[in-house]
Amino acid sequence: MYIGNKLHALRKAKKISLTELSQQSGVQLATLSRIENMKMVGTLESHINIAKALGLDVTELYRDIDKQPTVMDAGEARTDIFTHSEHSSCELLTKNVLQKKMMPALVRINPKGKTKPEKNQAGSEKFIFVLEGSIEADIQGQKFALNKSNTLYFDASLPHTFTNTGKSAARALCVCTPVSL
Repeated sequence: MYIGNKLHALRKAKKISLTELSQQSGVQLATLSRIENMKMVGTLESHINIAKALGLDVTELYRDIDKQPTVMDAGEARTDIFTHSEHSSCELLTKNVLQKKMMPALVRINPKGKTKPEKNQAGSEKFIFVLEGSIEADIQGQKFALNKSNTLYFDASLPHTFTNTGKSAARALCVCTPVSL
């Protein structure tokens, strides 16, 4: 669990430097820096030691973590791209997706391409907004033709696929909840 933003805010509120926190917690300075900069999660033991050094219970470090805003800049490298086939892919549009209640993704489908069949856990829902191109959604055998600016909201626990029915690449914003990969 990434606690970097929360740790930084708590440390600044208590007017403690990284060096002081390192000395008081026994956690290496480089490790603290990596945790604060979201480059490292840290161990439960390090979290407990950090919390003690800040005069807190470890649960305070975890409170409201999943409610912190996540920003991804346009130029930021997105490495979470899943290839369904040589003709389709899904690019996650946020970080730390397993800590979120919904998963926004950009689905790209080449002409005549199709996504792999999906069937998410019971209770999950999916929303799709076509940004460009034409897509056919097949949800448990029921077909829906979607063009640019069309939307579809459905029960994602039903088996479903998306097929590009146009002559150019199709792109769609897709949001699924709860997260399931």
